[in-house]
Amino acid sequence: MKLLHKLRGYKTVIVAALAITGMSACTKNFEKFNTDNTGINGDQLGPDFNGLGLYLKSAEMAIYNFSGGGDPNSFQVQQNLNADCFSGYFMSATPFASGVNNLNYGLVSGWNGEAYKVGYLSVMSPILKLRSTGIEKNYPAVWAVALIVKVTAMSRVTDIYGPIPYSHVGENAPTIPYDSQQDIYKRFFLELDTATQYLRAQIASNTKLPFDFSQFDVVYNGNFNEWLKFANSLRLRLATHIYYADNNTAKTEGEKALNPANGGLLTDNTDNMTVKITGSFTNPLAFIAIDWADTRINASLACYMNGYNDPRISKYMDKSTDAGFAPQYIGIRIGSITNANSKDDYVKYSNLNVSDGATPSFNKKTAVQLMTAAEVYFLKAEAAMRGWNNAGDIQQNYEQGIATSFAQWNVSAPGYTSDATSKPAAYVDPKNVNNNLPSPSGITIKWDPAAGDEAKLERIITQKWLAMFPEGQEAWTEFRRTGYPKLFPVAVNNSGGTISSTVQIRRLPFPQNEYSTNPATVQDAIKLLGDKDNGGTKLWWDKKP
Repeated sequence: MKLLHKLRGYKTVIVAALAITGMSACTKNFEKFNTDNTGINGDQLGPDFNGLGLYLKSAEMAIYNFSGGGDPNSFQVQQNLNADCFSGYFMSATPFASGVNNLNYGLVSGWNGEAYKVGYLSVMSPILKLRSTGIEKNYPAVWAVALIVKVTAMSRVTDIYGPIPYSHVGENAPTIPYDSQQDIYKRFFLELDTATQYLRAQIASNTKLPFDFSQFDVVYNGNFNEWLKFANSLRLRLATHIYYADNNTAKTEGEKALNPANGGLLTDNTDNMTVKITGSFTNPLAFIAIDWADTRINASLACYMNGYNDPRISKYMDKSTDAGFAPQYIGIRIGSITNANSKDDYVKYSNLNVSDGATPSFNKKTAVQLMTAAEVYFLKAEAAMRGWNNAGDIQQNYEQGIATSFAQWNVSAPGYTSDATSKPAAYVDPKNVNNNLPSPSGITIKWDPAAGDEAKLERIITQKWLAMFPEGQEAWTEFRRTGYPKLFPVAVNNSGGTISSTVQIRRLPFPQNEYSTNPATVQDAIKLLGDKDNGGTKLWWDKKP
């Protein structure tokens, strides 16, 4: 594990990087940024279109923040030690920052700005450069893909912080204001309108591009039909996000996505939105699990899967290797690692499935999953519950989501969807009885059409959460939006009262660099949050009672 060795200078490195590129305070000259992943420049935009393609490829890979050279430290603090753990998927045995860190709500300032930095330097920067080439006019379908990548990536950033600079990024102005999250979502939908319009036109005309787009597209190999289905599915996801804050817009946008005349949705595992690993890049989650032993399975996930006898459990995680108790699927309770010696105690709890079985599910070249057909079926199930047009039947979508996830992981359990008795297991920590907790929920698997809406929603989201693994960013958003699945609370809460152990963490504070270099603008953003910039502050869409 390298992070502890880097923490001391981490903030300095970020500030220096932002200052060098001109990004500090999210101010002017965004067009001068250079993406970390490619190092390309405008001179490479020659007749072979190589530079143009590399801008797009680098942005696709930056959604999940791939790292080259065997150093996924950035991804670790961007997502793994935040959303991946807050979502109930992962936990670390490492007592970072002397045991007071994000995993027990003692938020580390140097960690909290990483997602912000990556969003602008590694996604917005290359996409703005791509636009400056005239791509929208000359090759609108390629620009459509860039827009979809932009919305995918920046929706993750706004769902971490809330207000962020968005609509005015790239303008030559002394400062770039923050947009409210409501306005950002409105712009996302408009950008998806443009993207899907361009894609439908390209598909209808079947115009041949003067270059091989597939060599730059590490998601769908240049298949515009697949990008259209993903764009519609992304629209449905984002529409669902805002249901409790603006159900009218949610319904309008959701029904636009569900309308088959608009190009369809992800329906099969061959449609899944996954980003391939190329060259010297690695899957950062697998790297952290294998080389640094810094991520392990969360107790919440293990207890749900054990209680449900879920056949995917052996695909998601390895059994424990601690000689002190029998090998089993067991996770670490979030917030329980505060002791300097705890890594030796807990590192042998269940890891990501990188070792067990003839062909473990994860290695350093495993493609990164960002959205699956299974998730879309669960989105449709919720849409059907809300009465949205073209959503289909609730139960059929729910059961198809489970079946599609099982097919994705190549497992079977014929009686799973008819199981009306199994419930999530209680947590028993062989190392510390103080961490023990009863079952987090009484929700069962079998669909019950007579259940109330909340029970129906809990079933849908719980199974959706199980199917989305290991994509913790979206899973954390869904937990905050709906309250499901019910997750174990932190064992120790070091927030000083700003984050409720019951409600759990809602967002990350703005980067410290914004306070240092752009105090007036960041204060305007904090006003949009109700004058509180802490981990307990709810986002705009976080409105469910």
